[in-house]
Amino acid sequence: MGDILTVRQLSEQIRRTVEGKFPYVWVQGEVTNLSRPASGHVYFSLKEGECLLNCVWFRGRQREQRFDHLTGEVFEEAPRPCLAALLQTGQSVICAGSVNVYASRSQYQMIVDLAIDAGEGLWHQQFEALKRKLASEGLFDRERKRPLPPNPGRVAVVTSLKGAAVRDFIRIAGERGTGAEIRIFNTPVQGEDAPPLIAAALRRAAEDGWPEMVVLIRGGGSIQDLWAFNDEQVVRAVRACPVPVLTGIGHEIDTSLSDLAADASAATPSHTAQMLWEERSQMKRQLVQAEQALFQSMDGIFSLFESRTETLSRTLRLLSPAARLQEKANALSHSVRLMNVAMQSTVSLNARALEKLAAALSRKASLAESRAPALQSLVHRLQIAGGNCLSLAERSADQLGARLFALDPFAPLKRGYAFARTGSGAFLHSVTQAQPGDRIAVQLADGTVTARVESVEAHP
Repeated sequence: MGDILTVRQLSEQIRRTVEGKFPYVWVQGEVTNLSRPASGHVYFSLKEGECLLNCVWFRGRQREQRFDHLTGEVFEEAPRPCLAALLQTGQSVICAGSVNVYASRSQYQMIVDLAIDAGEGLWHQQFEALKRKLASEGLFDRERKRPLPPNPGRVAVVTSLKGAAVRDFIRIAGERGTGAEIRIFNTPVQGEDAPPLIAAALRRAAEDGWPEMVVLIRGGGSIQDLWAFNDEQVVRAVRACPVPVLTGIGHEIDTSLSDLAADASAATPSHTAQMLWEERSQMKRQLVQAEQALFQSMDGIFSLFESRTETLSRTLRLLSPAARLQEKANALSHSVRLMNVAMQSTVSLNARALEKLAAALSRKASLAESRAPALQSLVHRLQIAGGNCLSLAERSADQLGARLFALDPFAPLKRGYAFARTGSGAFLHSVTQAQPGDRIAVQLADGTVTARVESVEAHP
């Protein structure tokens, strides 16, 4: 007879054996005996036929699912909600955790770390297998994705007219953008018959070349409800569409293979309309900003042209032949004024000298009556000398006047001469300055004649 074990010893050995043999296991079964006490823990049993496995899912282990433990898919955009709050009696689930033995009761139970719907696990396996296949063909490559047209005016929408998604899309589209024409291509979006009909609707939507792009939308649902958008023929139809495709399938956490194949994907059906068209208030702000920028640019251009025009005007005034002629005329007028002043001064001096001589002669006349003949002869000689002085002054004035008249640049014009200037205003001094076809300005005494050079002939 072997060693006799106490109950505690046997229970402890059984505990170590069971817990050591099954440190972490995956178990599939049907949920029964479901209980949710106020503590937040979830108690239930997994059933298969007559067999039961008691399970407890402690509140501290009820966490969001950040990746699929069966397929390895990582949920980058948003984690999946924990199944603890969604468990239902009769639901087939796959639980992962450790086996724990209560020696005091001679019972064992499973401490659950994770639970997923058994059906969804199979769906995810199929999803990942098809995803790897299509990815190897390049259907999801970023290089193949096309940009969406900005503010599209013609949009084809593939969806079911019975769903709320199409109503939300049309409502939001009516509140945004500048107006667009939308055509709805009605098709079932759920069920076994949906995939070929969705693929046909995608082809039909773009076959006449009317739309600028195609939108494929469906409201939220379970993975089974959205499975049509993971069908291979639908995914290939999305990628083969001749115009850009935008998808909005399910909720934000849902990602279908059609989303991966599309040129762009939105979080929800409503989000597709928000991606396509801007808010009208934002468009108005952009228009006002563009208008202000345009006016500022125009003001800057006008100021620049005004400044350049003023600079060119000043330069033209400085280089103008008329300005040069006016300068010469002003100099001539000044010289004439100086000459007149000089002549008046000379005549005045001579007149005063004569007056002095006459006064002196008058004073001496009384003393020289006896010498009247001689005095008369002297007076006569003085008169002759005075006349000669006046004649000399007059001749000098005439000579100065003639010289000033000869210096007047406009005097020859009164005798029938003319000045010829080029189009730039320069005086023509030689036939080499003009070519046939050039325009010249001929200034006469009473105006200017504009002419065109017919020929140029140089004199030997």
